[in-house]
Amino acid sequence: MAMNNYFILAFALVAGLVLGAIFFGGLWWTVRHGVSSKHPALWFLGSMVMRMSIVLAGFYFVGRGDWQRLVACLAGFIIARFIVMRLTRTRIETTASIAKEASHAP
Repeated sequence: MAMNNYFILAFALVAGLVLGAIFFGGLWWTVRHGVSSKHPALWFLGSMVMRMSIVLAGFYFVGRGDWQRLVACLAGFIIARFIVMRLTRTRIETTASIAKEASHAP
């Protein structure tokens, strides 16, 4: 594999990270704002269509028919999911999990 291919795969990984951040960050934002909306169904449906369109177009352009680029992009997408989950964890959830772990101590 040539050095140029490594750069292309690294770009695909970064693109997957960006696509994942858009998708999962957008989902988090939608849940926070859509629940208190007068029309939550429109928020959730519109958000889903927009996020899926962006991600599918991104995978299409990044992959360009090469399975290795698609796998690298998917890996970045999955990594972004864990990063967004970690960054959007609320303080209450963190405190509750610490308390739960402390209650199981001998």
